[in-house]
Amino acid sequence: MGNWVVIAQYGHSEAYRTDFVRRGIGTREQALEALRAAVHTYVPSKHIVEKRRQVYRFADQESFLVVIKGKLTEWECTLRVAELVSDSADPAVAERAGWDGGAPEAGDGPQDRIPSGH
Repeated sequence: MGNWVVIAQYGHSEAYRTDFVRRGIGTREQALEALRAAVHTYVPSKHIVEKRRQVYRFADQESFLVVIKGKLTEWECTLRVAELVSDSADPAVAERAGWDGGAPEAGDGPQDRIPSGH
């Protein structure tokens, strides 16, 4: 079974930030359902009095741009789903990422590992 998440990504004070909206989702379909719910309910951690919300769908059908207009400011974020490569139910996903579950070597793709000493 996979390990899917819904994430929000946005710029904040010249830095890029990723917030986990929902974690531990079992399937891609469940993650997409949670994503569709989040576009109507997600609000940033900073306080914004929402006056209007616009939701734009990207062509990939798996991500949305959410624009929230407040009394004084406008805030934008991208909501999307992501899967933890090492927990993918599809062996081809791990293979394409260069993950074999063994010890990583220089030049390997993305790794999900705990550094020694932790």
